[in-house]
Amino acid sequence: MPSSSKSAGVRSKPIRKTSPRTSAVILSGFAASRRSCPNRSFAALGVGALLLGLATLRAGTGLAREASAETSRTTAQVRFFFAGNGRLQLRHGHFEETLDVRYRQPNGAYDEEALQRIAHFFRSRGDGRSEAVSLRLVELLAYIQERYRARPMILLSGYRSPEFNSALGAQGQAVAFASLHTQALAADIALPQLDLQKLWLRLREERVGGVGFYRRQRFLHIDVGPPRFWEEATSRVGENLSAGNARIFARTDFDRYDTLSGARIRLHSVTALPLRVHAIVRAEGEDQAVLGRLRPLSVPALADGDCWLIREPAAAYEFEIQADDHRPQGWQRRRLALEITFCPPLVERTPGMVRTNLVELR
Repeated sequence: MPSSSKSAGVRSKPIRKTSPRTSAVILSGFAASRRSCPNRSFAALGVGALLLGLATLRAGTGLAREASAETSRTTAQVRFFFAGNGRLQLRHGHFEETLDVRYRQPNGAYDEEALQRIAHFFRSRGDGRSEAVSLRLVELLAYIQERYRARPMILLSGYRSPEFNSALGAQGQAVAFASLHTQALAADIALPQLDLQKLWLRLREERVGGVGFYRRQRFLHIDVGPPRFWEEATSRVGENLSAGNARIFARTDFDRYDTLSGARIRLHSVTALPLRVHAIVRAEGEDQAVLGRLRPLSVPALADGDCWLIREPAAAYEFEIQADDHRPQGWQRRRLALEITFCPPLVERTPGMVRTNLVELR
């Protein structure tokens, strides 16, 4: 939210004080000059020290500006809020395999060959099937690895085919019916060098997504669904909480955009049909500004007034935003979510509206 304004009126210009950093630089220059010329007068040394110190300060300021500019360029090239340095290192918990890939290039482009290697590494353990792993998940794992020095990071479970997931459930294992593993949106990871409970609490504070802490089995479940946090005793995986679209949610393909035109939104955890998606996408907030229209991409949908009617199941429920460059008031001061509404009649437990992740326009 924008910061509140200070008291109005004319305010006197404050007298600038020499910062501790400036003083330290000047004193450092003085000491260096004194050591190099011990016979010079104190006054001369003072002038020399002042000039040397100011020159050093200017150089340091220049370097700081360059570093700041480089950071800005780097941020502009990273499309997700939770992102690593473009490199991911994993060990597999079931196969004698390791993965060390640079999946993102310095210019921000993603390396398709590296992403294919990640998809193979994340393959369904029971039948070897693979799916493209969510970029958001790849970046989140890399973020955790870089920020918390999470090495080694051991993958216990990545993508699961629906058949393998059902087989695990039939064996009595605690797996959710509509597990995000079946959508390549989740990973179970072991981090033997870290205190998992402390890391779980830190990730909970950051609200990175879904994070489950399994103390007895010593692993974390990480997913890119809505922020929610649980322990093994409170996971409720056997209750089929996603039935009837109760946990349907939406994710954009990136977090940062230059324009929303062409941005993609995917609906996840669709467990009941038919589904009627309103064609208008809006910004969250009181005015609910119209941002554009949704065009179905990978889903067979029929136009039904201002809604898209989806009757048949699809591998992905993806839409593209068709929009102009209109930006809601205040967009540049904060991040906003996009609102997707569903048209009546709503089947089973389908909500009337879902919000995407937060989005930033640059």
